[in-house]
Amino acid sequence: MQNKLSLIIPCYNEEKVLNQSAKILLAKINNLIANKKISGDSKIIFVDDGSNDKTWEIIQNLNSQNKIFWGIKLSRNFGHQNALLCGLMTAKNSFDITISLDADLQDDINLIDQMLEKYFLGNQIVYGVHDKRDSDSFFKKFTAQAFYKLLKFLGADIIFNHADFRLMSKKVLDEYQKFPEVNLFLRGTVKMLGFQSCILKYERKKRLAGASKYNLKKMIALALDGITSTSIKPVRLITAFGFFISFISFLTFFVYPFLLIKIHYDPCEDSVFTPCYSLIFLYNPAFFFLGLLFIALGIVGEYVAKTYLETKKRPKFIIEDFLQ
Repeated sequence: MQNKLSLIIPCYNEEKVLNQSAKILLAKINNLIANKKISGDSKIIFVDDGSNDKTWEIIQNLNSQNKIFWGIKLSRNFGHQNALLCGLMTAKNSFDITISLDADLQDDINLIDQMLEKYFLGNQIVYGVHDKRDSDSFFKKFTAQAFYKLLKFLGADIIFNHADFRLMSKKVLDEYQKFPEVNLFLRGTVKMLGFQSCILKYERKKRLAGASKYNLKKMIALALDGITSTSIKPVRLITAFGFFISFISFLTFFVYPFLLIKIHYDPCEDSVFTPCYSLIFLYNPAFFFLGLLFIALGIVGEYVAKTYLETKKRPKFIIEDFLQ
């Protein structure tokens, strides 16, 4: 029996690119069906994440023209990760394999053939990893690299340069459904599942049209979600830093009397140890560490806020309309 494949594509204000993307994806999935790599019942599922342009209207037209296109409309904008999860959970019970990718098709869809081959060899998860970012601007490339390095440094167990272009089997999605947390970071939590997996590298392409929806603000928000959802290392770093400051303060307790003696016996106006400079020496670090204290409180506050939101157990997404 051939495997039923679903392509999951989250969309947010993608009216400029959606028709062209749908045409390319349709050609790809028809080719896979013709070569008997997947079942003829395979589908392309667009998830409209509360777009305020004509994205949903385009999805409706695509569905009316060809039932290979499914559409899910969320009641509002829940964010990329939640929209992606909605598509995955919706497809879980009807399909054997899901492959998630972005609507702009910067992910190389020709890699889908290799992903399926790896799946047939026993891999339950296949990660698409950026080999090059030549199509990205310097700023986009720099912030993306900084994003992954920061996550790695702060203890998030992620695959470097992997976004959300991945294949997952039904077995994987059945297990992922057991993750109850509201704050999602699929790039980190999918890896926690284990299962046999592999990596395929590809060169990221230019967008077909339009502009990226992941600006710096959203990248920072995603980084915060990634760190606080998968690691407690920041809190441990704060604890370690607290011990370090205490140690420095302990040393200062013994060093400062010697500075006072120096001031008493060396009243020269130009001396670096005059009372004026001594005050600067003492109070500047105090303001510096006060700033660090507020940063530390902010980090701890992130975790407290996440805990608060988790206790509410609000839905991760709400489906307004579903076209099959």
